Amino acid sequence: MSDPTTPGPGSQPAAAATAGDAQGMTVVARTQAQMVRRRFFRHRAAMGGLIALLLIVLLAFSSIGFASIPGWWDKDYFSIATVENGGRPTLSVVPTWLGGSGMHLGEHPFGQDNVGKDYFALTMRGVQQSLTIAFIVGFVGTVIGTLIGASAGYFRGRTEAILMRFTDVMITIPLLVVAAVLGRRYGSSGIVVLGLVIGLVTWTGLARLVRGEFLSLREKEFVEAARAAGTSARRIIVKHMLPNIVGVIIVAATLAIAAAILLEAALSFLGFGVQDPDTSLGKLISNYQTAFSTRPWLFWFPGVFIIAIALSVNFIGDGLRDAFDPRQNRVRD
Repeated sequence: MSDPTTPGPGSQPAAAATAGDAQGMTVVARTQAQMVRRRFFRHRAAMGGLIALLLIVLLAFSSIGFASIPGWWDKDYFSIATVENGGRPTLSVVPTWLGGSGMHLGEHPFGQDNVGKDYFALTMRGVQQSLTIAFIVGFVGTVIGTLIGASAGYFRGRTEAILMRFTDVMITIPLLVVAAVLGRRYGSSGIVVLGLVIGLVTWTGLARLVRGEFLSLREKEFVEAARAAGTSARRIIVKHMLPNIVGVIIVAATLAIAAAILLEAALSFLGFGVQDPDTSLGKLISNYQTAFSTRPWLFWFPGVFIIAIALSVNFIGDGLRDAFDPRQNRVRD
């Protein structure tokens, strides 16, 4: 009989686990998806950005409604009314016990514009349009950049030369100039068309990034084994290589959305983006830039939402980048 006090063959892992528990560093085995999700939800800035973005989206699309779905706000963004109290905002956020007038929205929380339109409804419409354009740009740019980068990195040779020289030419042309020309030509066709044409010129950075990742992956053993087994190039790219860089693509797409918000605002500010009778955040700033010294709230509210959306998306992108970081391969409880 063996002595119960003598360590057996299976006692070393148990001893190691006990030592780890004693030091407060228990290592839990998790899948890659679980670790990414856990790191992302523990990223405070990313969580703050995600909550802020969701609140902005909920406010914009529920207040004035969207398409044929009505909202809870009783005014729209196109009705003209009498300008009251100089169009000043009626929103109050200072409670009475601090010397304010109490917390209330009032009749026109963001004030009124020159002809009496409710500026809260106008701003919410601008948020809707700017967000829609930004997500379309992010999606289109991500798809095009991924396709071009993956094709150039995998096939090499003449395919890579043609695609990357075309990418280099696109990079040398100032993005704002190209987007302004296309926006001037297609801006009146609606926000979907505007988002598509802007997305056609914002894919270059992602294409170079994906190409670099594919150049590294195509030399790996699992790709060589799949190629030797007669697997088609399409299946190798889709099933074996793209899943290994999905983190890079997701992070790049998130940051592209933030950049698209600022690009759309710049184009609309210059008059090359969203056209009348519709509006966007950049167009609101452009329309009322001369009122900055007399009625600054017409400039402040759209600007605040542009900054809030861009920062929120950037924080989410930072959190995703840290979550997909392969160097953080362990999560401790």
